[in-house]
Amino acid sequence: MTDAVVLFDFLPTANGRRFGVATLNAPAALNALSVDMVRLLTPKLREWAADPQVVGVLLQAAGEKAFCAGGDLRQLYRTLLDCGSAPNEKRNEYAERFFGEEYELDHLIHTFPKPFLCWGHGIVMGGGVGLMVGASHRVVTEGSRVAMPEINIGLYPDVGGSWFLRRTPGRTGLFLAFTAAQINGSDAIFAGLADVLVPQARKAQVLEAIGATAWSGNDRADRALLSRILATAAEGASRPLSKLREHYDTIESLMAGDDLLDIARRLRALQSDDAWLQGAAKAFAKGAPSSIALTWELWQRVPRMSLAEVFRLEYWASLGFCAHKDFAEGIRAVLVDKDRNPKWQPATLEEITLAFVEDHLKPRGEMAPELVPLR
Repeated sequence: MTDAVVLFDFLPTANGRRFGVATLNAPAALNALSVDMVRLLTPKLREWAADPQVVGVLLQAAGEKAFCAGGDLRQLYRTLLDCGSAPNEKRNEYAERFFGEEYELDHLIHTFPKPFLCWGHGIVMGGGVGLMVGASHRVVTEGSRVAMPEINIGLYPDVGGSWFLRRTPGRTGLFLAFTAAQINGSDAIFAGLADVLVPQARKAQVLEAIGATAWSGNDRADRALLSRILATAAEGASRPLSKLREHYDTIESLMAGDDLLDIARRLRALQSDDAWLQGAAKAFAKGAPSSIALTWELWQRVPRMSLAEVFRLEYWASLGFCAHKDFAEGIRAVLVDKDRNPKWQPATLEEITLAFVEDHLKPRGEMAPELVPLR
């Protein structure tokens, strides 16, 4: 079925074992991750994890523009309008399923028991980063554009972002969360969000090498084999300069300290001849204050939490954003009306109260059943 939103196939290898191949197949929508995609991927990945003839997985995407530009938010937007976007209005059952099932899939990729290769060519943003970052082997290319742009739509870096951005060098992850800054493949490797840069033109070479290899079925040995294949394909490749590395000291100075308003003042006052840095500061100034405040609160809470605990915390946070106004307003401004002129409530970071932050993080109903057993 060529109209399926995920295509499944096998890549045969030298000794009769196989790599499972999953292809996101919505190129016209930049392969935005939908509930339908998640409901196809999760059971198939579980099936492949249990199949001794499947020794690894390749997750890729159709088209040349994007691996995955984020979550498919249009249906979610309709439910935000239907359920109301004020605290304590009726349950949003679609949002409960959307976030519960997406985070279950992300956790499954993080904990997958076999080599898992994600080919992150083109746009990799938001929910797309959530799919890529948990893979055991994360490939970026010269065309990769990676970002967590949730502050633009009144959300926060979810899909485990509270966990993996906390593990980037210094406070580069906090900077990426606050500024929605786009980074290239070299940046992604520096930040620990990817492992290796392989030119897109060499993808066929990688697939051929996987097919020509005799895989043992031993996870550790097979991961090492796959790493060698990717290292060989990356040899001699030209890599773009890393803005994160170049501006690391500046970023650390901007993001220093334990007072969010101090950080905000420094970002607002930033003047730089570098267009990338200046663009990041402008994005911060236009971003949703609620997104910034909640991102900061999660940054404080997660350092000693497990990945599973973070996904459960993010579940409450995401439902909290659905119950407040900014998420619907951000989707409207960026994806629906496209006027790029959201009216945030509260309008400034200084107006946000502790009670407002806590209301975003309180339990709403029961924990998603998909997330309860995660370890």
